[in-house]
Amino acid sequence: MELGWMGRVGSVRQEQDDGGRTKGGRETGSMPRPAPCVPRTWPLSLLLTLFLAACTPEAEPGGVTPETLAASLRTHQVDAWYPRVIDPEHGGYLSRFTYDWQPEGPQDKMMVTQARHVWSLSRLAAFYPAEADTFRAMAAHGVAFLRDVLWDAEHGGFRHLVTREGTPITDGGNRFKLAYDQAFGLYGLAAYVAVSGDTAALALAQEAFRWLEAHSHDPEHGGYFQFMEPDGTPLPDGTAATPPKDQNSSIHLLEAFTALYAVWPDPLVRERLREMRDLVRDVLPDERGFLRLFFRRDWSPVSFRDSTAAVREANYRLDHVSFGHDVETAFLLLEASAALGEPDDPATRAVAERFVEHALAHGWDAEHGGFYDAGYYLPGTDSVTIISDTKQWWAQAEALHTLLLMAHEVPAQAARYREYFEAQWRHIDRYLIDHEHGGWYPYALDTSPASRRALKAQIWKGNYHTARALMGCLRLLGTEAARSAVSAAPARPPAAGG
Repeated sequence: MELGWMGRVGSVRQEQDDGGRTKGGRETGSMPRPAPCVPRTWPLSLLLTLFLAACTPEAEPGGVTPETLAASLRTHQVDAWYPRVIDPEHGGYLSRFTYDWQPEGPQDKMMVTQARHVWSLSRLAAFYPAEADTFRAMAAHGVAFLRDVLWDAEHGGFRHLVTREGTPITDGGNRFKLAYDQAFGLYGLAAYVAVSGDTAALALAQEAFRWLEAHSHDPEHGGYFQFMEPDGTPLPDGTAATPPKDQNSSIHLLEAFTALYAVWPDPLVRERLREMRDLVRDVLPDERGFLRLFFRRDWSPVSFRDSTAAVREANYRLDHVSFGHDVETAFLLLEASAALGEPDDPATRAVAERFVEHALAHGWDAEHGGFYDAGYYLPGTDSVTIISDTKQWWAQAEALHTLLLMAHEVPAQAARYREYFEAQWRHIDRYLIDHEHGGWYPYALDTSPASRRALKAQIWKGNYHTARALMGCLRLLGTEAARSAVSAAPARPPAAGG
């Protein structure tokens, strides 16, 4: 997940991609074809009833095969990126490439994307055993950059942004240390430790966790403050522009603690994993089935719904429905509960399903497929108005994986979720994958045709969401194949004397 379609919090040197626009006035609650035509202003309860009863995307013969996804993973998420992004001169990974993969610009390096490359390469080392040494070495290259350049040797914690050569960039919001950055440091290091057994990398992850605990954790209300001064002093009231707590850093801390607990089963890590699971599941959601985005210290949500239209629109970045984050969080909650030894926790599964159903009912594009970036419950309505009809790459990737996951998690709806998964892949293949130059466009071409010439990589766009989604889908499809093989196998004769 990224820091939002309306602007990146905490980074002054943000990237502007073609197609990143706000569109107002389109209402949704849209039904996938060939469902009956449903007025988009009907009450939510009736809308959901019709949706669950009759609405599924039109099936196409053949379906998505593991071979198709495996080829796409290799071509567009592995070979398009590696070793191209490796920076042998200054360490870490290059960040900015044109639509046809030409390096461009100063190549500033942001903590989040550097750590995400470490994660991707570590997971690829596990996914491709025959090439594990190659991918592990490329991941180690990034770990060294995290340790030697991005880690603040004086005050602790990971810096947000440095130049290609490693000089800290501290203008404006870039001076802050962010819980979001620390989360991805933990996430990448944990993945690397899992495939390398590197005790030094584990020690750095442990130090980073303890630093986060000391400087960002809120012992009174729980959760973590997003912003810290360079010396680690937390900002319990946030910055002038942004509240102190938010769903984005929270869901990625949840993700990070899930990964860290797998390689370091420390009691405090487990406690914080449960704390974040419960906050994300029980406190952050709106009762209608989506995540609220920003919060005050006591977790009271920030909302501009009852403000004037001008104030509301000026603050859309802080207050909207983010369908991509909702479907991503469904997966992260289920993963966290499994890590806690509660894979069948009914409360977690119910919230995950509610997130996905709400996104399908209100954010799904019935004409072309895919999920819109943002919607809003305007005053006096019980339906969602689409305020951004763009479709960012990361949200579509996360949705692909989550839809297939829900087919496994909710057997009663398995066929329906599988059809949405198939429709989502068709949308991705047609509008997001660049079959000429490789990689994915930042925005789907059906609503952002200028994205065809947008940057393929920048400090907010790596291959973490897309590679993770495809590897996750292939694992799920492998499980399906294994189950089919077992169910088709002839019964064994009883053992002698049995």
